[in-house]
Amino acid sequence: MHVQPGHSLRDLAAARTPPDQQIMDAATLDWIAATPPPAVDTPALVADDVLLLSPDPSWFTTGDRADGLHGIGHGARTCVLAFLLARAHGLDQQHTAALCTAAAVHDCRRHNDRTDPEHGRRAASWFTEHAETVLHTLGQDVPAALRAKAASAIAVHNVPYDAFGPGEHAAYERAPHLTDLLKAADSLDRYRLPLRRWWPDPTRLRVAIPAWLFPFAHGLVVHSERARLHGASHHDALTDALTTLTR
Repeated sequence: MHVQPGHSLRDLAAARTPPDQQIMDAATLDWIAATPPPAVDTPALVADDVLLLSPDPSWFTTGDRADGLHGIGHGARTCVLAFLLARAHGLDQQHTAALCTAAAVHDCRRHNDRTDPEHGRRAASWFTEHAETVLHTLGQDVPAALRAKAASAIAVHNVPYDAFGPGEHAAYERAPHLTDLLKAADSLDRYRLPLRRWWPDPTRLRVAIPAWLFPFAHGLVVHSERARLHGASHHDALTDALTTLTR
């Protein structure tokens, strides 16, 4: 993607003029790649063992949203990070499937790539209505009770803990661990954002994140977004990134 000087996402964010539709560009990605978190040894991982769920483009409010900063790539990376967090925190298979499904679709009903404070509630309602289709498409088996908990986690994923009102507290109490892990996975993919102050802040979370997941999440953004800029599909870009990072 060719970007005029002064019009990269990083430039626009620094000028406090980010557009409603935000798509990664080479200049912003170069800055992200050149600003990694401290390196930490990654434990042995096998790419084929990591659950990668890519949301369908039709699940987004518009076709443009599917390719934006909160689109398919973000949902798929958040799923990968959620899976690795689920493994670290000892979730069973069904809870892991519920968490990863929530991660894949948590931003699919956004109206823009800015704050959009109601998008969590919209996505939760949409998922509740379309759960059968979503789970069939993603190949996941999640019982009804866990679907409801996944929807609760989606509903409050974008609301800071200290901003919870009565409705958010009630939703959180229905699925505290899923919510905590979804928030953590979502936070880890903030390395795609064009200002460092927007990057992951573990002090805002309620679960421990293994130290190696920070550089891993950064690398996942860099490798997958680089592949996208070179023409790869979202799924192929993520598969290539996982293969690179687990080699």
